[in-house]
Amino acid sequence: MADAIAMSRSAFSKRFKSLVGLAPLDYLLRWRMRLARDQLRRGATVSATAAQLGYSSESAFGHAFKRIYGHAPKRYWRGQATGEKFPIAPNK
Repeated sequence: MADAIAMSRSAFSKRFKSLVGLAPLDYLLRWRMRLARDQLRRGATVSATAAQLGYSSESAFGHAFKRIYGHAPKRYWRGQATGEKFPIAPNK
């Protein structure tokens, strides 16, 4: 994205963070995890969600999801059926 607007990566990252409050890669990770959470809420399997979001393994996806939401995606997926409540916003 920095190339598209003729900025250096470091200048772009600094400007992005000043406007959004997160570094570009942190923003992207949280956006992907929101997509994942929504897919899991609609009943998609963890493995299908991981593959659709471009993770090379279910394990890598699980680690990223847990880092953001504080619990494993399988727990979230199972919890949707039982009515368990989870935080809506990702951890900062």
